[in-house]
Amino acid sequence: MKKILQIIFNGIIKENPVLIMMIGLCPFLACSTSAKDAMGMGIAATFVLTCSNIIVSLFRRLIPNEVRIPVFIVIIATFTTIVDYLIKAYFPALSESLGVFIPLIVVNCIILARAEAFASKNNVLYSFFDGIGMGMGFFLAIVILGIIRQFLGSGMIFNSKELLKNPLVIMILPPGGFLAAGVVITLIKYIENKLKKPNKIISNLPSSCEGCGLKSKCVLSR
Repeated sequence: MKKILQIIFNGIIKENPVLIMMIGLCPFLACSTSAKDAMGMGIAATFVLTCSNIIVSLFRRLIPNEVRIPVFIVIIATFTTIVDYLIKAYFPALSESLGVFIPLIVVNCIILARAEAFASKNNVLYSFFDGIGMGMGFFLAIVILGIIRQFLGSGMIFNSKELLKNPLVIMILPPGGFLAAGVVITLIKYIENKLKKPNKIISNLPSSCEGCGLKSKCVLSR
């Protein structure tokens, strides 16, 4: 259970795919012009990521190493097609809004990276929760960015009434995506650095303390 919680925590916080690892930025920026579009992309990517991880993990011992990448892409493309048709059938407005970015989930480097780096090396249970954790990390990041950009760019959040009298239209344009993403990533890095406990260094320690091998246990260095 501890291992599973650690995997989920890594995906959401410690190894967040877009805010920490800086991969999958194309849909992160392009589909975050509104909170609704961001949620749609986040859910779709999480579905494909989790299902792909499961299948890759199930057949990892049967897939020849020489053709593993093409096989992974075929698996990812299969689930991408499924989610694309589901969105077109049940959420046509969302499908039209997201456009080509749903089919482009096939080449989303987050999904291929997890298939290669994790699912192909771990069992189905761990791979499932890795997909959930990474998917949740991507979902939360893109929805937060979508809320910020929609609020600042159109003065609304989801389908609410206008909350901002003079919105900054640039925030729902491509430059606004880079600006908002930069601010969010900077804040995450700032909080991360603040949470780290600084090491107390005593400058007047004798030189013999440097090589004793007990520096981490020495009371003087705490």
